[in-house]
Amino acid sequence: MILPTLKDIESAAKIVYETMPATPQYSWPLLNTLMGCETWVKHENHTPVGAFKLRGGLVYFSHLSQLPNKPLGVVSATRGNHGQSVGLAAAKYQIPATIVVPKGNSVEKNSAMKALGVELIEMGEDFQESLEYAQQLAEQRDWHLVPSFDRQLLSGVSSYCLELLNAVEALDKVYVPIGLGSGICSMIATRNALNLKTQIIGVVSTKARAYAESFLQGHKVESPVSTKIADGMACRTPNQEALEIILQGVDHVVEVSDEEVCAAIEAIYQCTHNLSEGAGAAATAAALQEKALNKNKKIAVVLTGGNIDQSLFQQVLSHDPQFNELN
Repeated sequence: MILPTLKDIESAAKIVYETMPATPQYSWPLLNTLMGCETWVKHENHTPVGAFKLRGGLVYFSHLSQLPNKPLGVVSATRGNHGQSVGLAAAKYQIPATIVVPKGNSVEKNSAMKALGVELIEMGEDFQESLEYAQQLAEQRDWHLVPSFDRQLLSGVSSYCLELLNAVEALDKVYVPIGLGSGICSMIATRNALNLKTQIIGVVSTKARAYAESFLQGHKVESPVSTKIADGMACRTPNQEALEIILQGVDHVVEVSDEEVCAAIEAIYQCTHNLSEGAGAAATAAALQEKALNKNKKIAVVLTGGNIDQSLFQQVLSHDPQFNELN
């Protein structure tokens, strides 16, 4: 895949800003103290759907709506945030949307998607099985399958990276969670387009190691998924195009445990009073893990989303011993 250029990203940003404003990036004093260095948080939990994915959906559907034959409907698979992006963008362009999620998916993310008017189908034990069902459904209905990784999606998502990298000069490192790859590949594209030297560090769960193992091996490797707290990173099968970009543009990949993610969710709340879902806190967890390496550095962490179920958040803050039953 040819990565989006600076012109592509700036054009996509204009489409994004028709629906939402730029999100902030703040350096919180308490978090700086905890991290032991100057730390900037990119607050993608402040978008209208509480996650960065909306940016890609808005750009993708803008282009989709300009096709000579507008699709009768769209189908996509998600763990939640991509589905909200599809739902909001599809509603804006008056296109029916069906979203497939795995069984046992986040109750509140499911409710948020339904509130956007999508038809929600629970099918499959994990994201990969949901994706395979969505592909079958799109073919049966002759509807358009909205991918989770695509150049138009990257152009839209890259708008958050452009905001961060333009606002904070001379960043040494930026930590980005890896789900299927659009967030981190967009950061690579933007860093390259701006000709910066900022190191990009990928973050995965120790219970969803596919991209970490693939990065080490240099080729696609599947890995089982068992994380519950970091569902946004619950990827069993890497996307080949995303992996190729990651192999070229990422300095290294950090693996964070569910316990480290929970500690990061709590730290973010205590230091910034912002909510973070598991995947959204993963970058902070990784930066805390590498605290000794970041002394005297200027770093950024991407808070990719804040859509955590209330009951789960309560368990995290209360250090509920029953939380281990989730894992």
